[in-house]
Amino acid sequence: MSKYNVSLKSYKNPDQDLINDLVQRPTVKKEELSTIVQGVFDSVRKDGDEAILALTERFDKVKLDSLEVSQEECKVGVDLVSEELKNAINLAYENIKQFHESQQLESKKIETTKGVTCWQEARAIERIGLYIPGGTAPLFSTVLMLGIPAQVAGCQEVVLCTPPNKQGKVHPAILYAAQLCGIKQIVKVGGSQAIAGMVLGTGTIPPVFKIFGPGNQFVTAAKMKGLEHGVAIDLPAGPSEVLVYADASANPAFIASDLLSQAEHGIDSQVVLITTFEDIVGKVTDELNAQLENLSRANTAAIALDHAYACVFDTVEESYDFINKYAPEHLILSSDNAADQLYLIKNAGSVFIGHYTPESAGDYASGTNHTLPTAAYARAYSGVSLDSFVKKITFQNITKDGIQNIGPAIITMATNEELTAHANAVQLRLDNL
Repeated sequence: MSKYNVSLKSYKNPDQDLINDLVQRPTVKKEELSTIVQGVFDSVRKDGDEAILALTERFDKVKLDSLEVSQEECKVGVDLVSEELKNAINLAYENIKQFHESQQLESKKIETTKGVTCWQEARAIERIGLYIPGGTAPLFSTVLMLGIPAQVAGCQEVVLCTPPNKQGKVHPAILYAAQLCGIKQIVKVGGSQAIAGMVLGTGTIPPVFKIFGPGNQFVTAAKMKGLEHGVAIDLPAGPSEVLVYADASANPAFIASDLLSQAEHGIDSQVVLITTFEDIVGKVTDELNAQLENLSRANTAAIALDHAYACVFDTVEESYDFINKYAPEHLILSSDNAADQLYLIKNAGSVFIGHYTPESAGDYASGTNHTLPTAAYARAYSGVSLDSFVKKITFQNITKDGIQNIGPAIITMATNEELTAHANAVQLRLDNL
C-alpha cells in the first residue's frame, strides 16, 4: 500500500464563476518581493562583485573566492560527465539545433509600388544573459534550450549565470552543455543577485541587453525589475504547469506520469486534468499514489498535488473552452482524436499530441524549446524561439519613380495630421526632380 494518499479535487461541469476561479494561479506578495529585490539591486549597484559574493554567501550559504568558472574548472567538470549522459545531451543538441535553424528568416524584398522596395533582415542581439537554475535541480537542459538559439542567431557575447552547489562548483552537465553551445563565460551566481548583475554589470558580469531563463519568484521579480532599467527579458514566467486533456481512450498511467513530471519541479507547480470521461479521474489518482513511491522528488510532487484538480465536462467543446481560458504552459492531448482537435486550441505554450508524446520529450530532446509562458501568459506570449534572440530590422529603398508614385499621398496624409515638416521632406524631393 502506498504511503502517499493524494487525491485530485474533482469538479463536474463547473459553472462560469467557478471556472474563473479555477483558472487563476496563486499570487505572491509582490510588495514584499519588490522590497527584497530592490535591496539586492541597490547592493549590486553600489558594490558590484563584492555584493554578489556577499549575497551568494547569505542566500546560498556558499563562500566563494571568485565568481567566474575558470577554463581549468570547466575542463575538470566536463571530464566528470559520463559518456552516456554526453551522448544523450548530444542527441538533444542536434534535434534542438535543427528545429531552431529551421526558424531562420529568409529575407524577401517586396516592391510595394513601382520604385518602392521594402524588406526585413534579422540581426542578432549582441549581448545576452542566460539564467540557469541549479539549486534544487541542475537544469542543464535549459542551457541547450537557450544556448542553441543564441548560437544559431549569432549572438556575439553570452554570459551564463547559475548558482553554485554547496562546494562552490557548477554541475558538470551544465558545463558540458555550455561548452557545446560555445558559451565561454560562466558565472557562479544565482537568484535575484544574478539578474541584478546582468542588468547593472559588475567587475565580472557584463551588462546585457536581454535576459533569458526560468527561476523562482525572486528571479522573476528581478527580471521584471530589469525591464525598468531598459533590459529586455524573454517572457514573464512563474511556476511550471501542465494541463492534460483526456478522453476514454487515455491511459491513466501515462496521465499520472505527465502530471507528476510537472509536480516534481516545485511545490508551487500547477497540474490539471480535464476530461470527458469521469471514471478516469479515480484511475489517475490511483496511479499518482503508486508512481509517487518510486520518485526521487516524491515529497515535492506530493505537496504540489495538494492544489491539483480535475474537471469533468460533458463535451469536447466545453473542455477546450476551459483549456483556452486556462492557457496552459504545457498542454497534453491524451486522445485518439487529438489530431482532429487542434483547431480548437487558441491558447497554449506548447502542445503534445497523442498518447506517446510526453511533456518530458519537449523538456529534453524532441527539438522544441521548453522555455514557455506560464500563468496564462500563453494568451498573448509565445515560447522562446530563434526570434527571441534577434531583432528584425526593416529596410526600404525608394527611387525617383517611387517617390513620385507615393509622394503625393504622403504629403496629403502628413498635411492633414498637421505635420508639415513631414510633408516638406517629400515636397523638396519632388521639386528637385
